[in-house]
Amino acid sequence: MKPLFTAAKPVIGMIHVGALPGTPRHTQPLAKIIAQTVKEARIYRETGVDGIAIENMHDLPYLRGTVGPEITSAMTLIGAAVKNEFRGVTGLQILAGANKEALAVALAANLDWIRVEGFVFAHIADEGFIQSCAAELLRYRKQIGAERVQVWADIKKKHSSHAITADVSLAETAHAAEFMGADAVIVTGVATGRAPLSTDIKSTRTGTKLPLILGSGVDDKNIRKFTKQADAFIMGSFFKKDGYWENEVDAKRVEKLLRQIKK
Repeated sequence: MKPLFTAAKPVIGMIHVGALPGTPRHTQPLAKIIAQTVKEARIYRETGVDGIAIENMHDLPYLRGTVGPEITSAMTLIGAAVKNEFRGVTGLQILAGANKEALAVALAANLDWIRVEGFVFAHIADEGFIQSCAAELLRYRKQIGAERVQVWADIKKKHSSHAITADVSLAETAHAAEFMGADAVIVTGVATGRAPLSTDIKSTRTGTKLPLILGSGVDDKNIRKFTKQADAFIMGSFFKKDGYWENEVDAKRVEKLLRQIKK
C-alpha cells in the first residue's frame, strides 16, 4: 500500500451515499446528500483514518454493469467534495459493477482508486450474471489517461454465488487478478458486516503478491487477528452508529478502533 499510504496497515472508512436522483429511494436534494457526505468525510479526517471509500449503497435495487449519467455526474460532485474535505486518499465504487463509470468519476474528481467487482472470472450476484471486465476496463483506463487510478479487485465477492467457479480456488482467483493487472485484491465475508474467514485470507495470500485488503466485517473484536493477516481494511458497518451500515458515521466508534490498532 506504500504508493498511496504512509501507514503500515491503512484503515479506510466507508461513506454510504444517500439514494441518488432517479433511484427508487431518492428523497433528498442532491445538495443535502453532498452536505452529509462532506460531514462524514470531516469526521474521518478529524479522527485520523487513512483513507475514505465512497459507495452508492442506497441506490437499491442496483442496475447491473452500468448506471445512468445522472448517477455518474452526482458521484463526480460527491467525490470531488469528499476529496476536498478529507484531503487524503479517497476511492469509490459504483454499484453494481459500474466499473467504467467509477473510473471516469475517479479521474474527474481526482480520486485515487476504484473498487471493482467482476474483474476476473464471473459470478451470480443479486443483480444477475456478472462477467469479467478486466480487459475492457484497463483499456478504458488507458484511453482516458487514468493510469494513476488504482484498481482494487473484489475476488469471490460477497452477496454472490460462486458455484460456477467452485473449482477455482481463492488463490487461483487472486493470481488471475494480479496477472490481469489489478493493483490490489479485496477479500470479504459472505455479506455486508460479515468478516472473511481466516482460511480464505491465507488461501488468497498464497496466490498473489498484491496488497490484500479486507472489505467487510472488521471490528474491534477481530482487528488484532486481522492486522497480522491483511495489508489494509475497508470498514463500514462498525464505524456507523449502533454498528449498522445505514446509519451515520459515529466518531466514537472510529476512535475506539483506531486506538486498538495503535496498541
